[in-house]
Amino acid sequence: MTTKDFFSHPLGIAVSAVGATFLWGSAFPFIKLSYGSLDIRPEEIGEQMLFAGYRFFLAGMLILIMFLLLKRNMKFRPSTTMPLLKIGLFQTFLQYVLFYIGLSYSTGIQGSIIAGTTSFFQILLAHFLYPDDRMNRLKVAGLMIGFTGVIFANWPNGAYEISFGIGEILLMLAMLAGAYGNILAKQGSSKMEVIYLTAYQMILGSLGLIAIGAFSVGFFPFEFDLKSGLMLIYLAFLSAAGFILWNNVMKYNQVGKVSLYLFLVPVFGVILSAVLLAEPLHYFVIAGLILVVAGIVLVNRPARRTKNSLPAR
Repeated sequence: MTTKDFFSHPLGIAVSAVGATFLWGSAFPFIKLSYGSLDIRPEEIGEQMLFAGYRFFLAGMLILIMFLLLKRNMKFRPSTTMPLLKIGLFQTFLQYVLFYIGLSYSTGIQGSIIAGTTSFFQILLAHFLYPDDRMNRLKVAGLMIGFTGVIFANWPNGAYEISFGIGEILLMLAMLAGAYGNILAKQGSSKMEVIYLTAYQMILGSLGLIAIGAFSVGFFPFEFDLKSGLMLIYLAFLSAAGFILWNNVMKYNQVGKVSLYLFLVPVFGVILSAVLLAEPLHYFVIAGLILVVAGIVLVNRPARRTKNSLPAR
């Protein structure tokens, strides 16, 4: 079975997309644990960006080292510089700069809910960029059901007051940047191997994050111990593995068919936070997960055959 066969098969899509979103969902509690271990406070944006820069630089290096050991050609090609810079700018740098600043003015709950809007943006961008990936009633219905599920999963005890200000606007822009970055990665994967693209866009994007963080607080403000070091390595691993899986799924499939899987990220984040941080897990989370899965199934349901589409006898 070839790479294309696996990532374009319904089971391969489901396994890869769920795997990527599970890994990204686990980032929520591990980032919180890392911040606690390194004493990074919510208002310390410089430290947060530097830590994110460490994470993505290490993630890119892990991919390079692993595939170099497997005798793959990972030598940087100057001709790919501009597309990689564009992908790294949106998929890593802008997304996380906007996300961290936005989150400092918002709440974790609203941040998780707004994280679900990446699916909206990806499907909307695909509608205008790809003639064979237009919006339709099934996609709209699936988006509505899936996003309702994200709200349910992040609505503790059913009582939550929603507000919208500068923090939420920045979070929305972060999700738009991430969605556009995913589209650019899909386009770039037609000319570059996904592992090459993922490694170098992360490294290039991380340099911007490190530069901003270092300008604010210096290059090495943290005192790592074994625990915080292992958590940083895990966060780098989940970024590397998650983006390799997701960029392959995006490469071989229509954007509109796979984007709803991104609704699983905040749902997994809530569930794993309950497990790892002992946060309360309300029954609303289970309802939210069911709704997200229902939206994914609806969008990926095979199209009905009409009489005109039946093969001639």
